[in-house]
Amino acid sequence: MWFDHCLAACLVCLVAWILLSGLDDLFIDLVCFVKGRKPFPWPSEADLTGAPQRRIAILVPLWREHDVIQQMLQHNLAVIRYANYDFFVGVYLNDLPTIRAVRQAASADPRVHVALCPHAGPTSKGDCLNSAYRALGEYEARYRVRFEIVMTHDAEDLIHPESLRLVNWFSREYQMIQMPVLPLATATREWMHGLYCDEFAEYQFKDIPVRQHLGGFLPGNGVGTGFVREALERIRQEQGQVFDPECLTEDYETGFRIHAAGYRQIFLPIRQSDAGPVATREYFPRRWRSAIRQRSRWVAGITLQGWERHGWRAPGRQRYWFWRDRKGLVGNLFSALTNLVFFGWLVGTTVARHAVPEVHLPGVLQVWLPRACFCSAGMALLQIGVRISLSARIYGAAFAAATPLRILWGNAVNGAATAEAVRLYAAARIRRRALAWRKTEHVYPVNPLLIHRRPRLGEVLVSLRCISLTDLEAALSQRPLGVRMGEYLIQLKKITESELSQALSSQAGVPVESLAAPAPAHAAYRNFGLDST
Repeated sequence: MWFDHCLAACLVCLVAWILLSGLDDLFIDLVCFVKGRKPFPWPSEADLTGAPQRRIAILVPLWREHDVIQQMLQHNLAVIRYANYDFFVGVYLNDLPTIRAVRQAASADPRVHVALCPHAGPTSKGDCLNSAYRALGEYEARYRVRFEIVMTHDAEDLIHPESLRLVNWFSREYQMIQMPVLPLATATREWMHGLYCDEFAEYQFKDIPVRQHLGGFLPGNGVGTGFVREALERIRQEQGQVFDPECLTEDYETGFRIHAAGYRQIFLPIRQSDAGPVATREYFPRRWRSAIRQRSRWVAGITLQGWERHGWRAPGRQRYWFWRDRKGLVGNLFSALTNLVFFGWLVGTTVARHAVPEVHLPGVLQVWLPRACFCSAGMALLQIGVRISLSARIYGAAFAAATPLRILWGNAVNGAATAEAVRLYAAARIRRRALAWRKTEHVYPVNPLLIHRRPRLGEVLVSLRCISLTDLEAALSQRPLGVRMGEYLIQLKKITESELSQALSSQAGVPVESLAAPAPAHAAYRNFGLDST
């Protein structure tokens, strides 16, 4: 009898939690359905082209990223359709291969600057970002310039060509702008990376937009996040440093601080273009150990450190989002347990029917528990359907068809990551040590140009401020048949050969060989393998 009572108590707790969490998710689904139909005020091409280009600093924190950082910098420097920006790349004293790689990139392009951390690493991502931010200030003092916007990116990021133009446009009204972040597509057989694809599609199509609609604070994604300088300077003056060096999820913490200070935040919804979604793209971990390292850091930083730092001290509306962010601490473990209970029941009723003892439940539970399980199963099926539909919008129906199996897999992954996060957090508190930055290994696409459509030369020239849209349209209407657009614009003295080389570099997605000694127009086309107009 005692076994029956213990089992009944466990089932009641498990089902009650699933019901509570399911109702919470159902509320988000309903708000998304009602609010999601409101059109977003996207700027036109003329708006983006005509907006004054504020100077942007892109901060990139590194630790042992020598294998990918040069390719990342070369590609993004070539494809970004914006003229007024610089990279400040944080490196550690004891990471010589990465220092050499960044210095090589800096010698090839004056927009890349080495930001040397004054101590050995690794410390934390926030600490490395602070070093890059200090290097930015030193650069400003040396050259008497001012960066008005700061963005954060990682070593594996494919920055969308329009990203900086969009951040620049929306920075007129908002002090924190978050670009969407989506994993790159992989084969269906890659269960781990496919799990990231499903989760990010749901999170950025549904959760974040609803959070914004309901006035919740916007947690940064860590990459593709733009900050107006005024907001970061206020945080620095109040806290001593811009990014919290002790927090494992400094992006989440910074987003909360920005909102608490009264600044406006915006998440730019996922927008489809001819080349796919307008978003920062990257590969996420594809192996169990790497995924557990990353996800345990997320859980420890958002749930455990966040709870420790802020408790529930926030306006009522924000406390709800604390609940949403922290419920995974219990929910991830219960979801994994639910999988075990389900498969245990399935085996017991199909393979070993006679070996399963009959459980005697109290009278009330005999009625309530089956109904509660039925409701929970219904809400779970609804959530599976929502995730399938949102994943299919990015990765296609064939990929999304495997989402139910990846959800079961994800329950196991998230349960293990949560258990690991609790273990690491408890060990650090017992030993009175700070939680360590457990970074994951990064890879970069072999051919990143397959991700983003090659822009037309005229589009690149206008976005780089080499020519006005009016002059381009006039040249297009008057260009003689068989003459390349770049050559014709040089004949009209609308652009220089150096500007043509830079534009062709961006169009081709490869670094320009030399802006100081540009090749003639016909040779420039040949150098970059381009013969289109």
